[in-house]
Amino acid sequence: MTLRRRLMLTMLGMVIVAQLIVAVATLGNIRHYAIQNGAHELGIATNVARQLIDERVRQLADSAAMLAANGSFAADVATRDSHAIGEELRDYGERAGADMVMLVGPEGQLLAGSHWLPGSLFPYRELLQRARSEQYASAVLIDQRQPYKLVMVPVPALDSIGWIGMGLQLDDALADEISGLIQRPATFIADTDTDASPQVEFVAGALKGAGVATVDSLGRALAQGRYLDSALPFSPNDALTRAARLGENSSGSVYIVIQQKFDELLAAFNELSWQLLGIFAVMLVIAALAAGFSARSMAAPLIRLSEAAGRIGRGERANLSPERFAGDMAVLATTLKKMEADIDTRERTLRYQSYHDQLTGLANRQSAQKDLEAGVEGEASFTLIRLSIRGFRHINDTFGYATGDFVLQTMARRLLTLIGSGEQAYRLGGDEFLLWLTGSEASEARVQELHRQLRVPIVLDESPLSLSIASGEVSFPLHGYTAWQLLRRAEIAMDRAKASRMRHLRYLEGQDEQHQRRLMLVRDLQHAAAQGQLKLVYQPQIDTKSGEINGFEALMRWHHPTLGLVSPDEFIGLAEQSGNIALLTRWLIDSVGRQMAEWEARGRMLRISINLSAQDVIDPALPDRLESVMHHYRLSPARLCLEVTESAIIQDPVLAHRTLEKLRCRGFRIAVDDFGTGYSSLSQIRSLPIEELKIDKSFIFGLDDSADDRTIVRSTIELGHNLGLEIVAEGVESSVSRQLLNELGCDYLQGYFISRPMAVEDVPDWIEQYDSQKSTGKGSDKG
Repeated sequence: MTLRRRLMLTMLGMVIVAQLIVAVATLGNIRHYAIQNGAHELGIATNVARQLIDERVRQLADSAAMLAANGSFAADVATRDSHAIGEELRDYGERAGADMVMLVGPEGQLLAGSHWLPGSLFPYRELLQRARSEQYASAVLIDQRQPYKLVMVPVPALDSIGWIGMGLQLDDALADEISGLIQRPATFIADTDTDASPQVEFVAGALKGAGVATVDSLGRALAQGRYLDSALPFSPNDALTRAARLGENSSGSVYIVIQQKFDELLAAFNELSWQLLGIFAVMLVIAALAAGFSARSMAAPLIRLSEAAGRIGRGERANLSPERFAGDMAVLATTLKKMEADIDTRERTLRYQSYHDQLTGLANRQSAQKDLEAGVEGEASFTLIRLSIRGFRHINDTFGYATGDFVLQTMARRLLTLIGSGEQAYRLGGDEFLLWLTGSEASEARVQELHRQLRVPIVLDESPLSLSIASGEVSFPLHGYTAWQLLRRAEIAMDRAKASRMRHLRYLEGQDEQHQRRLMLVRDLQHAAAQGQLKLVYQPQIDTKSGEINGFEALMRWHHPTLGLVSPDEFIGLAEQSGNIALLTRWLIDSVGRQMAEWEARGRMLRISINLSAQDVIDPALPDRLESVMHHYRLSPARLCLEVTESAIIQDPVLAHRTLEKLRCRGFRIAVDDFGTGYSSLSQIRSLPIEELKIDKSFIFGLDDSADDRTIVRSTIELGHNLGLEIVAEGVESSVSRQLLNELGCDYLQGYFISRPMAVEDVPDWIEQYDSQKSTGKGSDKG
């Protein structure tokens, strides 16, 4: 750049800065003067308004004095004829322009008036004394939330002194009259003095239509003395404000407020501002034209480069040719061209990363969503298979996250080998994958081949690791018309495959409703106990030989407010899967403890059995919780039998054994429930601290006509007795079953043949009826 051009630009800059400084200083001074002048005029207007009110009050005082000197009125006063006095007061008040008139007797009692009843006491005695001594006194009073400027004049009557009062109401009409005279809006505000803060009780004039918040804000400011000595801005309505206190008493104060809007006050300033702005704009245009004309040859290449940079920023091609520029401009053009190439590379990388999983390289969930949205808009049918690795969390916990990542990468590589042309594999997140297959459904052979390839063991440090895969299948358009619906239904089918321990399931109509039901139950289960939806029923156990009642098993029932009675098989499993089982267990333990204490208070010492879940058995805090409840209700732990299933024990045998041992040492009775349906045997559980085995009802149902079931039951009873365990058979539904179990040596019986589960309030009556039938021999067939 030449020296001439630099000087030209420097001078242009100095002209602009100088103009700005002059304009800002000038406008600032003018604005300051306009506000000062407005404040001075408001002060004058406020004084004028006060003088107008004082003049009106003095006129009322003169009128009152003339009435006091009127002989006929003095005669009426002497007669104490309140009706005649009142008529003459009102007539004279109307002629004088008074809004309030009164005559006060020597003792301060009201003889007649327009606002108070005759005989009532005038509340402002100090005003009367001042009027008596000074022959004239005025004050502000508030009557029924209406402010008045009241003047009192003494009137001799016989040998006593009375007072004539006339008041001027500070209302909208007076405010409008004052506003017209001073050419500014006027407002009367009256407040009441409270301990907390002044409260605005009355507004008349210009601010009557303002909001409550605006008036309250102004009232608080006036009570603090603002606007009384000088004019200040009032933000809520953007006006310069000045006020004067017209009077005050014990009940509050009355003010007159004069305002002028800033837009009116600064009208001349704004007009001058626009004129200066116009002058400044013209000068700026002239200076800019001069600078532009001088710098045109220099700016042209910069403009082209700037436009090229803008196109690059918008993602467009700049088509720069550095050889068309010279000197530093050529260097800048080369830099822009390199930047364009770098941005293209980075955008391709980011675009790829946004649609692909970084760990496996497969397309990700966002890519799947985008492809599905495009796919459902077409007419071609396709199939989705959603896959998940069973126990993947266990792999991470056992072998570490590096191994887990290797498993996922291996899974991705295998999936890529299993798809054909036009098909795609995605990783949705975690251990979940998705296959997009052509056709309306996946053939059974292809599904089998898919699982066979994925189950091939992965070798880790010469140790094979086999994977178990669960998959769910949906098809478009059979199972949905949106990407969200297809993904969700594929997930539902996959989850059902997991829950039923199957490899592959295809979505069936209605499973959405089942899924929604499960979600509702899991959600509402958290509040079921607190909302009184849970209850307990009790099913008795009897001694096989003697028929004596051995105890009761407490069974939980849930009556959902909209779904009705929910099966325990359904909600107990959901509670375990969702982590809510601890809530149910706490409620069960406390409810059973409280009920046992109530029965004990009535003289019934009953033994109760409750069921524990797999999570309960491995909970280290369970023994302390149970012991605390029994101690709270002053119950013996031996009267509570804790039933656990074989599957609950084998999930974590070491921790389960430790918890059960603690419970047995504290006096609780331990039983294994549903024995025969799990994977354990008597030899496996003989080391557990248990005292009782409950044979699963599935073996008892077929006892009457199945030789195999009789063999299983006989073997279980014999082996259990050899280990010193007592045997309970549940599911006894006939006298034949009872007789067979008696012959086989079973210790206790439970089932519908004895009694169905009953409500807690029915237990005492059932016991009495059962004992009565047993003593008479009528209940021998049914225990």
